[in-house]
Amino acid sequence: MRILYALQGTGNGHTTRAKEIIPILQKKGDVDILVSGNENNIDLGFKIKYQLKGLNFTSGKKGGIDFWASYKKMKLSRLYKEIKHLPIQNYDIVVNDFEPVSAWAARLKNINIISLSHQNAVLDIASPKYGKYKFERLILKYYAPSSTRFGFHFKPYSSATFTPIIRKKIRVSKVRNKGHYTVYLPSYKIDKIIKVLTQIPIVKWHIFSKEVNSLVFQKNITIYPINEFDFIKSMSSASGVLCGAGFETPSEALFLKKKLMVIPMKNQYEQQCNALALKEMGVATLRKLSKKRIPKIAKWIQSNQVIEVDYPDTTEDILEALLLPYFNQTILPTILS
Repeated sequence: MRILYALQGTGNGHTTRAKEIIPILQKKGDVDILVSGNENNIDLGFKIKYQLKGLNFTSGKKGGIDFWASYKKMKLSRLYKEIKHLPIQNYDIVVNDFEPVSAWAARLKNINIISLSHQNAVLDIASPKYGKYKFERLILKYYAPSSTRFGFHFKPYSSATFTPIIRKKIRVSKVRNKGHYTVYLPSYKIDKIIKVLTQIPIVKWHIFSKEVNSLVFQKNITIYPINEFDFIKSMSSASGVLCGAGFETPSEALFLKKKLMVIPMKNQYEQQCNALALKEMGVATLRKLSKKRIPKIAKWIQSNQVIEVDYPDTTEDILEALLLPYFNQTILPTILS
C-alpha cells in the first residue's frame, strides 16, 4: 500500500506526533512524507519527500495571531500551484495531520484520505467550544478538509476521539520533582516572560525559547534554547509546567502528573477551546501573561493539585483499525488476481 503522510509544519506538536506515527505506517506500506510550513524546532528524523509552503498563520508579539500579517503573507496562487502539481494520484491513501495541500489535492482528485489531528477533536460536536467563533470553526473545518475525520483530545469526548499520543521519550522518562517550573510560551517574547516571572523569586524557572541559542542565566531564571533533550529533562523533573494551551505539551505534563497552568493564545480558537477543556478538568488557566496575574500564578505554585489522567499507548491499534479497510481494498485484489 502506498501511503502519503502529510503534516502541518507549524508548531512542534504535529512533528512530535508524526515521529510516533510514521514508524507504524512504515510497517503497513511504502510511506512518503509531506510537510507544509516550517516553523517548528524539532527535527522530524525522517526523509521528507515534499517540503511545501502551504498556508500558515503568523504570530504577533503579544501572545496572539496577527491576522493582518498572516493575510499579507498568504500567497493563494502559490497554494493553488502546490495543490495542482502534487502527484496525489500516486498514493492509495493519505493520512493527514491538518495539512492543507494534500487534503485539498485528495479532495479534488477523489483520493482516499484519513484526517487524524487534534483539530478534528476540537471540531467534534461533543468537545468543549469557546464562545461563538463561527469564522474560526469554518477555518478549522475547511483548512484541511476530509470526510473521514478522527481526533485526539485530553479526554475521549466521542467514539471518533482518542486520548493523546504521548511520545516514547516521555513515557520512559524518569519522573522526579526538583522544585523548578518549566515554561514554554512560544507566542510571548522572552522579555515579556522575564518581566513577569522575575517578580516571583521564590521558585526557579526554566524557560524554553527560540530567541536564544545558548543557556542564559538571569536571577532565578534559566533560559534554554528549544531542544527535545533538555525540555523533556526539565519537564519530567519539574514541580509544574506553565505553557500555552496547545495540545502536546499540556498532554505530556498531565501524563507526567505535573501541576499545570495554561495560557491560551489570543485570537486562536483552538487554544481557547483547549483551555476551556482543561479548565473543566480542573487545570489552572490564565487569560494572558501579565504582572496583574502574578497573584494567580503564586497561588497556583502554592497548590498541590494534580489532575489524574489515563493515556495508554494505543497508537498502533488506532492506525491498524483505521487503515484496515483501505489495506483490504489495495492488497486483497492484488493477491486474488
